[in-house]
Amino acid sequence: MALADAILRAVPGAAATEYSSTGVPSVEVASSSIIEVLRFLRDDPAHAYTALIDITAIDHTADEGAFHVVYVLRSPKHRAKLIVKARVPAADPRVPSATVLWKAADWAEREVWDMFGVRFDGHPNLRRILMYEPFEGHPLRKSYAYDRRQPLVEERDPIADPWPSRDRF
Repeated sequence: MALADAILRAVPGAAATEYSSTGVPSVEVASSSIIEVLRFLRDDPAHAYTALIDITAIDHTADEGAFHVVYVLRSPKHRAKLIVKARVPAADPRVPSATVLWKAADWAEREVWDMFGVRFDGHPNLRRILMYEPFEGHPLRKSYAYDRRQPLVEERDPIADPWPSRDRF
């Protein structure tokens, strides 16, 4: 409980709860205060989680009506790993972008948006990264129909056009 207490002292509105289900320390915080919590964990010398390893999401819409946005942090100074989760409602899945803290959040947030449909407010370039632009829906949502037909796109010959222009992406 020491980590949750430290977070609550630094960010009173964080509603932090600490747990460890996988052997890795984990904390769940309010999505509205995720940036303040991540900044505290990064900048506080007692924690020094300076490396953002990954951002992903978990679809709990069936049982909780929400997504969990999951941040995996690492502290090289303390040789520690931490998982930070923020619950966002399924009706409007939004969370502030962590790109203000780590440039490495850019592609990870784009992937979470592309696959789960979670929007990252303030992201500098939130667009598809894995699926093609006309693709409809978000394929890692549990509500996504796996046999759904998608719009056809023109096939590009990579030999004839080995360096596509940036405006296609």
